[in-house]
Amino acid sequence: MRWKSRTSGTKRIAEERIARLFALASETFGSDPAFANRYVALARQIAMRQRISIPRDLRHRFCRRCSAYLVPGANARVRVQRGKVIVTCLVCGHQKRYPVVKRHRKE
Repeated sequence: MRWKSRTSGTKRIAEERIARLFALASETFGSDPAFANRYVALARQIAMRQRISIPRDLRHRFCRRCSAYLVPGANARVRVQRGKVIVTCLVCGHQKRYPVVKRHRKE
């Protein structure tokens, strides 16, 4: 059986669905965090199935270990130490570190 090629149309649809699922997760986190976690898990499954990467701004919003939707102050702790941002998931204790990025000002 021949593998179906992944056209740009299917990848575009997958990217739109991932963005929509993260938007739903942010909306529903206050009322039901379990639904928000489920939306993140679905978005990760879509990304893995289509072999696309989740955008960086969305990638920092969930825990890679337990797929929990992270909200600073609610279930995540964010600290800056020695030029790195450290995000700690308060559900499973996993820490994610990434460098502090300085934004360039447009003059």
